[in-house]
Amino acid sequence: MKKVDKFVLKSFIGPLVLTFCIVLIILLLQFLWMYVDELAGKGLNFKILSELLFQFALSFVPTALPLAILLAALMTFGNMGEFSELTALKSAGIPLMRIMRPLMVLIGLLVLVSFLFSNYILPYSNRQARMLLYDIRRKRPDINLQAGSFNNDIDGFSIKITSKDPLTNRLDGLIIYDHRDKKGNISVTTADSGYMKITPDETAMIMTLYNGKSHTEIDEKNVGPDERKYPARKDEFKEQTVVISLSGFDLERSSDDLFRSTSWMLNLAQLSFYVDSLNTEYNTKYNQQYKEFRETRVLTERNIMFNIDGKIDNPGKDSLTFNPESLYGSLRNYDKRVVVAQALDKAKEAANFLSMTTETMKMQIRFVKRYEVDWHKKLVLPFGCLVFFFIGAPLGAIVRKGGLGTPTVISILFFVIWYVISMSAEKLVEENLISSFAGMWASSYILLPIGIFLTYKASNDSMIMNVDTYIQFFRKIKDFIYRIVIQGKRLRSELKNKSDE
Repeated sequence: MKKVDKFVLKSFIGPLVLTFCIVLIILLLQFLWMYVDELAGKGLNFKILSELLFQFALSFVPTALPLAILLAALMTFGNMGEFSELTALKSAGIPLMRIMRPLMVLIGLLVLVSFLFSNYILPYSNRQARMLLYDIRRKRPDINLQAGSFNNDIDGFSIKITSKDPLTNRLDGLIIYDHRDKKGNISVTTADSGYMKITPDETAMIMTLYNGKSHTEIDEKNVGPDERKYPARKDEFKEQTVVISLSGFDLERSSDDLFRSTSWMLNLAQLSFYVDSLNTEYNTKYNQQYKEFRETRVLTERNIMFNIDGKIDNPGKDSLTFNPESLYGSLRNYDKRVVVAQALDKAKEAANFLSMTTETMKMQIRFVKRYEVDWHKKLVLPFGCLVFFFIGAPLGAIVRKGGLGTPTVISILFFVIWYVISMSAEKLVEENLISSFAGMWASSYILLPIGIFLTYKASNDSMIMNVDTYIQFFRKIKDFIYRIVIQGKRLRSELKNKSDE
């Protein structure tokens, strides 16, 4: 390996590791911001929390790597351009593509590593992270009480509150249904306010209720259905303490079978199998729905069941020629009204059938597209590393600004463009408006030509980032417009003089 290759690799690897760690930390902070309400107050020990962050950090690697490569390439070639190292290398007769060659080999290896990571490690880390987050959500049900909805996390109880004070944990407007006897809503307690807290050993939850009522239906024995009087007991209280056992609400780890068939927990071969199976199932269901509609809800000669005498009949094809005008004209007025009413009912029934079938098939195709999207993601994200390198390296050579300032701004701009294109196309794919290939690869075949263009310009020492170049360009446009205006005025004056003569 030549000295120039070692120099370029050494200049690139340091910023790559730094930017990769920064991007990964930012993505983890975003995750914590989204789920902080579900993690806070759960009594999680350091081991569980570190495992959760580690598994989610692994799941963010395919997304963080392309952005890190873009930022590192901008920093590396920006620094080399700012300190005239690129100028010295080019003066020695080394073209830009030769300078980029060792990094191309390195990026090619990173693309392969990213693909293998996405295909084999990412499904496992996704499964472990989602299972652990699911288990954490089930722990400590008092934290999960949300205003305006019933909570059924505690076995045998259904609890609803109207409001919750996050500072004092005061609960207002409590409704508690006791289902421990499994006889329905026979015991209900309401209270104006109350508090909930967990015992120090976390085996029970203590509910202190204020200004409430309890209503309990009394079971009647040896009484017939017509003789029941539905007796009940009603109690009022100023303060009441209820202790609910929380046995089994420790952090219990779910089995590995949970979420096993979810699209983002499968590798490439498994996704291909699921896509083929779901497409076969979709086509079968589509044909069945079409056959049912055609044979039962479309008026054809085979399913005409009504003749002019009002009798049920099913004549063969040779015995009846379907002529709606003659048949309808031969009916009595009363029969005409009956026929019109039946036709309207059949049309409404067919419209309802089509509406329900359309929604069902849309959900089915959206489910299929979800697997196709994740199949393409395992190839698009690794390929994005190559695309971002061919944007970052030549752009850094053109801008010639190192450090974290300018490269960070440019990197965020291109990453946002890539992200917006990817998310928009993904939505279109899931709605079955465009094909999976066209949608998921849209960001690549839009940004890759930009990278090739920038590489070409950087190889020819283009001044596309020089402000004076654009000022001169706009001056030329201004002069061109000015000449056209002057010539137009001169032509009008000549035409006017000729008309006067």
